[in-house]
Amino acid sequence: MNTPQSKLVTRTQGPADLEIKDSQLIFNRVWKQLELDYGVENLRFPKELILLGGAPGSGKGTNSDFIRELRDITAEPIVVSQLLNTPEALKIKAQGGMVGDADVINILFRKLLEPEQQNGAILDGFPRTRVQVECLKMLFDEMLALRRQFSHTPEASHFKQPIFHIMVLFVDEAESVARQLKRGRQVMAHNSEVERSGVGEMLEERATDFNETLARNRYSVFKEQTYDALVSLKMIFHYHFINAQEPLERVRENIVHELEYQSSLELDPRTFELMRKLPIASEIVRHARQDLVRRLDLYEVENPGLMRQVIEFIEVKMMPIISRHAISGMANINSESVLFNDPKALAILIDIFSERGYHASADIRHVQIPDSIDLQTGKISCFQKKIYRFNVRFKGSQIRRG
Repeated sequence: MNTPQSKLVTRTQGPADLEIKDSQLIFNRVWKQLELDYGVENLRFPKELILLGGAPGSGKGTNSDFIRELRDITAEPIVVSQLLNTPEALKIKAQGGMVGDADVINILFRKLLEPEQQNGAILDGFPRTRVQVECLKMLFDEMLALRRQFSHTPEASHFKQPIFHIMVLFVDEAESVARQLKRGRQVMAHNSEVERSGVGEMLEERATDFNETLARNRYSVFKEQTYDALVSLKMIFHYHFINAQEPLERVRENIVHELEYQSSLELDPRTFELMRKLPIASEIVRHARQDLVRRLDLYEVENPGLMRQVIEFIEVKMMPIISRHAISGMANINSESVLFNDPKALAILIDIFSERGYHASADIRHVQIPDSIDLQTGKISCFQKKIYRFNVRFKGSQIRRG
């Protein structure tokens, strides 16, 4: 596989050399060069892209590692502003040029093709312009096309259903400015201590963290560029708006909730169609408590005598054994009681344990017991005995050791 990381999109230089603003033209040029440099079969982009946007001070740096762990993404976040300090971008600047949309798209796409990005990638600071927004849409379409092209080949596993998430960590202007200035005070205090003690590393002091006007300007740039660009993709990709003004614990709870697995949107349509008749666990659990209460009340109305027998059996026969196993949190109990020849008695027992916070299950064993023997033929007659084996699990005792 060829990995020419330093190639750039060729642009005609001259007095009238204006940056191309036609997104389709830019994308086509970049894509064609990628095909030439890598080969179509090697255009393996990350299955999952999370486009992380947020106002200054919204906590992108604080939460990016949390998001990576949550989605099992191993690669470091791709900060687009840092990509523009790569040798490729610096070469453009050294030639007197400006790093425009075509160069950003080219450098970014090549970064996404690196092997370590294949499990997923977080993009910080992309897209920021209308051209970048349109190129992102075209990338998604091309990834779908590649998936179709290789769907019946040995390479199919490398071209999975793409998943793009737009995540915005939002704070209002007042909060953003306050956090920027607070960060400035913290950086200044840290650097003063490093200078005094000679221990530690100096942190970058950004002008926007020490000047309220500059901090407000930085927030305005975010609202006018990054925020508007991300919101424009709201109806196309998974969109997650996170109120980042709340406490960190609550912010992360919201991130977890927003990024919950959505099989109807993430699975291949053919796979999902096969599985759609099976209920999702959360749908069953959501009303499980109400259903349990209704069943227990119904037992009391329709089978009060049977319910009382089951409760007495649990209290007299089972609870003493369960109590002796309080440390381990698990008890296995065998019974030959004819009470459970009625299947409803088993159902009542399991539901009662569930309501009390236990996890109970029952297994029926059929055992052949010799009853008589024919002395002339030697034939042994047996009768069948039912043994009900109950497994009861619960949270055991925590014993301090050592």
